[in-house]
Parts: sequence; C-alpha cells; structure tokens
Amino acid sequence: MSDILDTLEQRDPQQREAALMSALPGLVARAQGAEGWNRILKGVSAGDIGTRAALAQLPVTRKSDLKDLQAATPPFGGLNTTPHRQLRRLFVSPGPIFDPEGYSQDWWRFERPMRALGLRAGHIIQNCFSYHFTPAAFMAEGAAAKLGCAVIPSGIGQTELQVQTMAALRPDAYVGTPSFLKIIIEKAQEMGVALDSLQRALVSAEALPPSLRSWFHDNGVPNVLQLYASADIGNIAYESISEGKVNPGMILDEDLILEIVRPGTGDPVKPGEVGEVVVTSFNPDYPLIRFGTGDLTAALDGVSPCGRSNTRIKGWMGRADQTTKVRGMFVHPSQVAEITRRHGLILKARLVVSGEMANDSMTLHCETSDMESAAAQAAAIADSVRDITKLRGEVLFAAPGSLPNDGKVIEDARKYE
Repeated sequence: MSDILDTLEQRDPQQREAALMSALPGLVARAQGAEGWNRILKGVSAGDIGTRAALAQLPVTRKSDLKDLQAATPPFGGLNTTPHRQLRRLFVSPGPIFDPEGYSQDWWRFERPMRALGLRAGHIIQNCFSYHFTPAAFMAEGAAAKLGCAVIPSGIGQTELQVQTMAALRPDAYVGTPSFLKIIIEKAQEMGVALDSLQRALVSAEALPPSLRSWFHDNGVPNVLQLYASADIGNIAYESISEGKVNPGMILDEDLILEIVRPGTGDPVKPGEVGEVVVTSFNPDYPLIRFGTGDLTAALDGVSPCGRSNTRIKGWMGRADQTTKVRGMFVHPSQVAEITRRHGLILKARLVVSGEMANDSMTLHCETSDMESAAAQAAAIADSVRDITKLRGEVLFAAPGSLPNDGKVIEDARKYE
C-alpha cells in the first residue's frame, strides 16, 4: 500500500505554487480581521498579496516577538482569528508563550508524516510526548485519530512502566523524542524484555544524528523518521522512506508557504543558501504570515525519490538568532543587515568576533564583485559599523561565494578558555 496520502503530495510544483498564491489574498484578508495582524499589516491591501515578491514585502513576525505581543494583547497577541474562548485547547510553552488549538480534525497536520512512516488504521502508537501544558502529544493524537490508530498516552518518564506497557500492548510505533526512545530501549535490554513489535518511530523536538539512527536500526527499530515541527505551526516538514531507506531532506507540508531569509532581515536568500525558516500558514484559527521560526535551514534541489514533489529542506541547521555581546554591547544580525543595505556593493556580509573575552575585536567580512570600489569605500563602511553597532570594527573584502554557506551573519570566534 502506498504511503502517499493524497494527490496533493504529487502535484506539479507549478500547480502547487499557483494554488498557494491564489489563496494568499484571502489569508491576508482573514488575518487582518484579528487585532494583532491588523496592526502588523496596517496599510496592506490584501488583494495585492498574490505573489512571492509581494509576500516578501510584508514584515516578518518572529517567534521571539510572541512573548511581547502576547503580553500586550493577551493571550495570543491578537494573532488568533477564532476567539480564544471558542478554541479546543490553550497550551503553555516555555517562555511562557501561549499556543492555541482549534477543533478541526488533525489541526496540527501530522497525518502526512505519520502516513509517510507507514502508519495505517489498526496500528497502535505509544505516544511519549509530554501531555503536560505543551501541545506535542496532542499533535500526534489528532493525526492518530484521523488515521484510525489507537494511542497509548504514556507521556514522558516512568521508563520501566513504558517498557512493561510496550511488552503488554505491543505498539507498532513510538512517537516522541529520540533520546527518550533510546532510554526505553536500553531499559528494556536491562530488564531482558523484547520490544519486537516496535518497528517504527516518528521522532521530533531534538536532533537525530546518523549515529543514533544507526543505533536504533541495530537495536530493533529499523524505520525511524524525523519530523520538523513547532508549537506555533505544527508540522512543517518530514522525512520519507523509499525501499527501506530514508530519503535525503525533509518534505515541506502542503498547507504552508516556505521562505528562507537572511537572518535579521526579511530578504529571501538565493536557492541553496542557508537562512532562517519563515513560514506562512493557512490555519483558519491561527493564521501566521511570514512567521520567523528562528531556525536555520537550506532548500535542496529536485524532488524526493518517494515521489512527493514539494520543496525539500535539509532539516534543522542551528538557530538564526546570533545576537552576540561584544565589549558590553549587544550586536544583532539586523545591524549587520543594515550595514549591508547602506552600501550596495556589499553582496553578503559576516561579522566575525575574535580574540578573547574582554579583549575582543570585530571584523566585517564583505563579499563584493568590485574590489576597487570596495577599497575606496572601506573607511565609509567602517564608519557605518561604528555608527550602527556603537563599536569599532575592521573591514575586509572577499570574492563572491567565498564566505561560508552556514547561515551565520555573526560568528563568535573568541577563545573562552
């Protein structure tokens, strides 16, 4: 039986793009009915937002903004279009940041990754995400109900009881963090209990290094897939399997628009370049328009061998917020972006902080295709560094493409020992 959920997953990419762009004006109009979005999108004509170029002109609202937005307009910053007393659940994530859940089936869109793992009606899932305050466990619950899978709501902790439950109820799949699955398997081995029913795992909320995936395979769980999700958006992207092998990259969910932007800005990067994940979500209760997750990734060329035709990303590649303290002053990626904007000959910039703590220095490395003009403007660029950051820094120039493609706008290269 195919693990493809529906025809949307195998659409021609141009057809998918056209459908998403045609839905954009309606999303913006609906969002503007909410107090917070009306303030953020003030002066925007919803009918004009029907292309990626138009979308890229709208402000980025970042996850790091939510705490202040929610404090000003409780509980959800005025970003919810369904009144909070008409929602199904109200979650509390660390921060605290409050997250909503509506009543629609599979509200968090976890069905696609579960289907990609091979889960079907009649399977049993041991759900080891926390059921306490945060939404991850309920993300899995919603998709399991839609698929027709029974759920063991085991949550986290009580490792011995987790093993005993798996041995007695024989779940087909584990859902939770990869580290806790390893703990459960090691406890089962210590107890001399076989977990041979457990052939699949969908893991998230932590990195899954290749060595750990191999360890799971060697210890009885051959099919382990990663899911990239957040408490604000739900499923963002997920892995798939073909012929028993995990395919490269993670496939974007069908109900999202993905942009990858230079950290500290809303400017999309070139294809293949590392940048911050910015998502536009069509959720009718909690629409998100250009929502910056704070995570770094890069897009992959081509389509997945599994046949799903949506954009693939490399997965989680670090955090975009590279704010660094230099000589008692915070330096932000947005300040590096402002320096770049002031001087058009700079194609890309990277601020490197080096030396030792309390005796550090800054150097702005700038890619440019016009070395002669750059040398003439070096002093002016250094003045901009001082003007914007209130700190002195050197300026060095490099050829286009020579700076690392790792998404870093600020590199802290200081010695801390």
